[in-house]
Amino acid sequence: MTTNVTVNQWIKEVTELLSPDKIVWITGEEEQLEGLRKTAVASGELIKLNEELLPGCYLHRTRQNDVARVEDRTFICSKTKENAGPTNNWCDPKEMYQKLYDIARGSYRGRTMYVIPFSMGPIGSPLAKVGIEVTDSIYVVLNMAIMTRVGNKVLEVLGDSNDWVRGLHASCDIDPEKRYICQFPEDNTIISVNSAYGGNVLLGKKCFALRIASYQGWKEGWMAEHMLILGIENPKGEKKYVAAAFPSACGKTNLAMLIPPKYLRDKGYKVWTVGDDIAWMRIGQDGRLYAINPENGFFGVAPGTNEKSNFNALASTKKNTIFTNVALDLDTNTVWWEGLNKDLPKNAIDWKGNKWDASKFDKANKDTYAAHPNSRFTAPAVNCPCISDEFDKGAGVPISAIIFGGRRAKLAPLVYQSKNWANGVFVGASVSSETTAAAAGAVGVVRHDPMAMLPFCGYNMGDYFQHWLDMGKKLGDKAPKIFNVNWFRQDDEGNFVWPGFGDNMRVLNWILDRCEGKADAVETAIGYLPRPEDIDLTDLDIDRATLESILAVDKDAWTAEMDGLTEYFKKFGDRLPKEFTEMIANIKANLK
Repeated sequence: MTTNVTVNQWIKEVTELLSPDKIVWITGEEEQLEGLRKTAVASGELIKLNEELLPGCYLHRTRQNDVARVEDRTFICSKTKENAGPTNNWCDPKEMYQKLYDIARGSYRGRTMYVIPFSMGPIGSPLAKVGIEVTDSIYVVLNMAIMTRVGNKVLEVLGDSNDWVRGLHASCDIDPEKRYICQFPEDNTIISVNSAYGGNVLLGKKCFALRIASYQGWKEGWMAEHMLILGIENPKGEKKYVAAAFPSACGKTNLAMLIPPKYLRDKGYKVWTVGDDIAWMRIGQDGRLYAINPENGFFGVAPGTNEKSNFNALASTKKNTIFTNVALDLDTNTVWWEGLNKDLPKNAIDWKGNKWDASKFDKANKDTYAAHPNSRFTAPAVNCPCISDEFDKGAGVPISAIIFGGRRAKLAPLVYQSKNWANGVFVGASVSSETTAAAAGAVGVVRHDPMAMLPFCGYNMGDYFQHWLDMGKKLGDKAPKIFNVNWFRQDDEGNFVWPGFGDNMRVLNWILDRCEGKADAVETAIGYLPRPEDIDLTDLDIDRATLESILAVDKDAWTAEMDGLTEYFKKFGDRLPKEFTEMIANIKANLK
């Protein structure tokens, strides 16, 4: 399939380790993929859905002990523990290679080894990277064919280069006690054993696109970030692009596929999705920061996705989509999940494969749910009604603003701008969210998640912060402006004050106006805030006093926040940029 010496040598090594009965190279041709779909349906690995209502769509069920990413079984295996840093699980590479090889050895006997050449980013793009994943799972092959660009063209672009990521996936026995998802950043290698769940086995996704790529970006002078990329078109037809990072449950996918409120749509505003999850960003020839979405599809959470919450995400699932761990409606041979609509299916099979009794459904008890709370859809990005015409071009889009955000009931204002790039890096490093009732444990506990990268940074996070600061120095006055948003301010009764969803467009417009020097702001101890009159409230049931309340900076609360950050940042020791300590001191002084 290729004359690349490094590829052929690695394939030889993994073949000897895994002992497959047969080897199949994935060419990217539809005829081959269709044959694999039919094989998976015949074996029961996939269930074909209603061809008229959901053309080209399939349902898959994982084992009940294999339904989500497993952070405690995820390791960064760098040569020293210090290089992995305090936020990652670490193991010595020699020890972990031996452990993984012992688990995987001979596990492909009686199975086929599929070899998937894949490109993260449009094939041939100067911002793209190549990987090769071997797997014994047709489900993995078909998901990778949606989430990445696969096939012979990838090998042609790779040529004789050794700049490619090795990905080994072995399903083994799906034994959670022997489950490991391991990244070896210095070796460009990923090994995943004893899982068949997407987030652990689609090795192009978090494993490569964030953990390995963040390390590559550090060494090569670019950035791999857990960020959506969004294009905003104004009534004059001008398009500006922003990248945004939020921890989970903070509205990332909804913002990526935002539909402006009718008032702004009527004026001519449009939104274009470039990416919903990951951004790779490099400095272009003109000195600006350019971003691509390295993925080719969406691996979205199904529950809660409906026509109202995210019309464009739901539309993306209407054809050529693989659904994982959702319910099967036997009457229509379609899928269903909690939050899709209010019509509970009368004749359904739940995600475990059992008959589902809708009469016993209790919203407060997830054991009664038909779909798993982390059930997923893998949908081609081209299905999205608002996909950007820049999505496949590969040159990247110039980023005007970078936005961070979390879920804070009282602290963070609706929106504020950092005072400069370095201060913006501090704002990103300070990202945190309060736990909700949806998560296990106490409600309202602050969880720090710097740049929303806590589970995904492939090296020491103190060095990662410094890399951000260094990128700002290279960008100089062409650096994007950095902002923080909080859609989740609550009143004293616990009600959300800001409507969110499409109305977040009003905040985005202020952000872009600030980037272009068209909007005023008020300087505060934490950054620049909009004046209430600068946020367009037309057709909104919010008065000026209410808006002022969610733009307020509570000095006592922010002083306590700085004290909390001081404690949190101690874990990074001497790797923490000294600028952060100075900023905390300055903010506390200004708050007085």
